[in-house]
Amino acid sequence: MKKLILVAATLIIASIVAFRFSSISTDENEDQLNLKNADMLNAAQAFLASLNTAQAEKASFDFKTDERKNWHYIPRERKGLPFEELDQSQREKGIALLKTALSTQGYNKVRAIMELELVLRELEGRGPDDRRRHPELYYFSIFGEPSAKEPWGWRFEGHHLSLNFSAVTGELSITPAFMGSNPGKVPSGEKKGLQVLKQEEELGRKLVKMLDKEQQDIAVIMDEAPNEIVTAADRKVKLEKIEGLPYSKLTKAQKLVFSELLNVYIQNMEKDIAHTQMSQIKKAGFDQLHFAWAGSFEVGDAHYYRIHGPTILIEYDNSQNEANHIHTVWRDLKNDFGEDLLEKHYKESDHHH
Repeated sequence: MKKLILVAATLIIASIVAFRFSSISTDENEDQLNLKNADMLNAAQAFLASLNTAQAEKASFDFKTDERKNWHYIPRERKGLPFEELDQSQREKGIALLKTALSTQGYNKVRAIMELELVLRELEGRGPDDRRRHPELYYFSIFGEPSAKEPWGWRFEGHHLSLNFSAVTGELSITPAFMGSNPGKVPSGEKKGLQVLKQEEELGRKLVKMLDKEQQDIAVIMDEAPNEIVTAADRKVKLEKIEGLPYSKLTKAQKLVFSELLNVYIQNMEKDIAHTQMSQIKKAGFDQLHFAWAGSFEVGDAHYYRIHGPTILIEYDNSQNEANHIHTVWRDLKNDFGEDLLEKHYKESDHHH
C-alpha cells in the first residue's frame, strides 16, 4: 500500500513538474519574441536618432499614409532614405535594424541580392554611373513613430527586394516579403555560378519530381509557367481558390521535402519570429496547405510553383530571361501590413473609439 501511495505521489509530482516546465517554455517563447520586438523598436529608434534633419524627413512617413502599402520590386523611383546616403555609423545602425528581423541566412540573401546589381550592370554593359543598376539604391522607410504603445512599421526596398514590417503593441507582421534574383544563376564573370535563391529552385523541383503521375496530375495547374508571380505587387492578395496537391496526399518522404522547402522561406526571418510564424501555420493546419506547379520540370526551362493555405501564400516564378530570373514572395493572407493586428488594436484601444 505504501508503495502504491509512493508511486502515485511520484506520478503527481512528475506531472506538476512537467506542467510547470511546459508553462515556462511557453512563457519563455513569448518573452523571447517580445524581446525581439523590443530589439527591433530600439534599433529603429537608434537608426532614426542617427539621421540629420534632412535624412529623417526622407526616411519618415505617417503610419496611415498610402505610401506604406506602395510596395514593389522593380527598379523605379522610390521614396525613403537610400543606403547610399548613409555614413558608416548610420549604415551600421541600418544593418542592425535589418538583423533584428532577419536570420543570418536571410541577411546574406539580402546583401547578395543588392550586389547582383553590379553583376547586372556588367552583363548589360552599363557604365558605372548608370543609376538603373545600383547596389545602394535600397531605401529605408519608417512609418509612424517607433513605439511600444502605438502602431508603427518600416520597409527596406529596392530592385528585387521588398521587406515590410508592421508592429502593433508588441505583435509583429512581417509581410509582404519579396526576394528576387536576376540572374538566377550568374553565367559569367567573377561571380560565375552564384545562385542566391538556389534552395528555392532546387527543392521545389525536387518535390514535384518526387510526385507520382497521379499526384502530378493534381499538382500541375498549368502546362506553361506564368511570366510573373500571379499576385505581382498587389496590395491585397486576390486568388479565387486554393489549387494543387494537398499536404495530406503527400507521402512521408515528400512531406519532409515540402517542410524543407517551406522552411527555406520561413527561416529567412530571425529564429523567434520564424518560430512564431511556423506556429501560426501549424495552428491553421498543415493539411490545409497545397503545393501547385506550372511549367517544365527540367533545369533551364520556365517553371513556377506556390504553397497556398488559409493563412499563407508563397509564390516562386522563374520564367523570364530564358528561365534565369527568379521572383519569390511570401504573403500573410490575413495579416499583410499588419491588417488583422491593426483591426484588433483599433477595436480594443479606448483612445481609438
